[in-house]
Amino acid sequence: MNPTVVYTIAKRELRSYFATPLALIFLVVFLVLLGFFTFKLGNFFEIGQADLRAFFVWHPWLYMFIVPAISMRLWAEEKRSGTVELLLTLPVTVFEAVTGKFLAAWIFLGLALLLTTPIVWTVNYLGTPDNGVIVAGYLGSFLLAGTFLAVGTIMSACTNNQVVSFVLSTFCCLFMVLMGYEPVIDVMLQFAPEPVVDGLTKMSFPYHFEAIQRGVIDTRDLFYFLSLMIFGLLAASVVIERTRAD
Repeated sequence: MNPTVVYTIAKRELRSYFATPLALIFLVVFLVLLGFFTFKLGNFFEIGQADLRAFFVWHPWLYMFIVPAISMRLWAEEKRSGTVELLLTLPVTVFEAVTGKFLAAWIFLGLALLLTTPIVWTVNYLGTPDNGVIVAGYLGSFLLAGTFLAVGTIMSACTNNQVVSFVLSTFCCLFMVLMGYEPVIDVMLQFAPEPVVDGLTKMSFPYHFEAIQRGVIDTRDLFYFLSLMIFGLLAASVVIERTRAD
């Protein structure tokens, strides 16, 4: 894989986000929703604790809808408009193209996350939080966003319809999120053996995100997120390669 080619594709794709007002609209919607969840539903001020648990706990649920809205255009729109054939006639491999477009979307999500840092200043003004835990929470959120994006990349590569891509991505991400919550685990225990349920729980997004969110950066959690992202890129590359062959 040629890093220069990947960088060029990522830069071109990232620039395209800001060619229209859609990027600004997305950033505003993301910040408003996250602020509403944190301060209104999360009772940030009422809790009276100098931490950001009320902030990070909503990230999986917000990403479940926000990230598919970003990923649905990565390949579905390229395939619908026919520009995917033009892109793949250039001296680039499919994996380089997939990786470049993925990195552009991931950087864009990272920018959206970076714009939430005023809440860190707020909590430091109000108290003395453990900033190491906050940094770990941001790292976990960024990796979580990348994992959601990897799922969306696969779904976008499988169809030329953005709406279908959005629905499929949201459904898959919902499944991966719900497997980590107690009410769903209790229901699964009624129909499946405990070792099976335990295995499914450990494959869920919240299981690994919550560990990092608490400030515990385990290499197993990092490996989980990174391996899913790599798998998503490889799977999307295979799908697009087969589409080109057909």
